[in-house]
Amino acid sequence: MSRRKKKEEVSAQPYTKTTFLVQIIMTIAALLFIAPIFIILNYSFKGKRELYLSSPLALPENFQLDNYAAAFKKLDLATTFTNTFVYTAVSVVILALLCGTTAWAIARCSHKFFKFCYVYFIVGILIPYQALFLPIYMIGYKLHLTNTRFGIIFMYVATGISFGVFLMNSFMSTVPLELEEAARIDGCSVIRTYISVVMPILKPAMATLIIMQSFQIWNDYLLASLYVSKKQLKTLTVAIQSLFSAQSSDYTTAMAAIVISVLPIAILFLSLQKYFIKGMTVGAVKG
Repeated sequence: MSRRKKKEEVSAQPYTKTTFLVQIIMTIAALLFIAPIFIILNYSFKGKRELYLSSPLALPENFQLDNYAAAFKKLDLATTFTNTFVYTAVSVVILALLCGTTAWAIARCSHKFFKFCYVYFIVGILIPYQALFLPIYMIGYKLHLTNTRFGIIFMYVATGISFGVFLMNSFMSTVPLELEEAARIDGCSVIRTYISVVMPILKPAMATLIIMQSFQIWNDYLLASLYVSKKQLKTLTVAIQSLFSAQSSDYTTAMAAIVISVLPIAILFLSLQKYFIKGMTVGAVKG
């Protein structure tokens, strides 16, 4: 009853000037974020003449799908889209499995070795992988990992595991130890305890990790351009960059390609949105 009364009191509060001001600020901020998305989507349906003569906010005279057809042809979308999807999907699945088990071992074991491993992963977050491009490329070249699908997936996993372990370890504090002890009393092995008890509870954290790493890997340009030079292995982001050159740039086709590249990540975020929000907040407070 007390909670119900509190909700009624909150709903009965007067509409103040502060609330109105906050709503105006939020509306302006939302418009500022939506404007670039609208401009890109708008240009993807415009012709080249409208690109230079019309306003960015003006709707196209005729909605054209030729830009999407041109993007499919010029970017070899069947190949680049598939490559990007494979690199992203395989990398995030491996990261979710590795980071989950590693964080569980670190959180449940009090040995100094595991504490050292956690500090080691934390140090890995502090060093951006862009600063390690030269040694990363040298190692990959000597191990014959360049221009291979396995090589670029391996490097995405290697550069993302530090943040993944940190995220999953902070979430492990919300997993009740009593559930694991009860599972072991019932005769569950360590592997079965993790799969049947711990992993279902870690779904929000895994969803958060999958979304964040998918954003980074799907939109990555630097590592993909460094490790892959073969045309049949290139990613969508590297292919889109080829539309911009010093001599000429096909902006309308590029806008259509950007829209196509954004759709899978947008669908992924909308599908895992509730888990993402829970994963970002539930590990912040204990108890």
